[in-house]
Amino acid sequence: MNPINEVHVSEPGLVVVDVAAADDATALAFQQLLADRWAMATAEHTTRDPGEPGVRLRCYLDLRQPTGPTAASAGAVPEVSAAASR
Repeated sequence: MNPINEVHVSEPGLVVVDVAAADDATALAFQQLLADRWAMATAEHTTRDPGEPGVRLRCYLDLRQPTGPTAASAGAVPEVSAAASR
């Protein structure tokens, strides 16, 4: 994988997650579990490194912006879709 860009970890609460999994379905399912809880930039596909087992995936989380069930129970403002804000 490429080196982590300094912008992606420039503030507390920003996280880069590198995932290694046996297959695409497992890596993407794990990413979805994270996305259900926190705001994040998701990967659309996994990558395979020649000579390495399994697949790789990198995603970017912003722990400062919870979006899942935890946010609702904490009294956070609900997420608004881009269409609703027009």
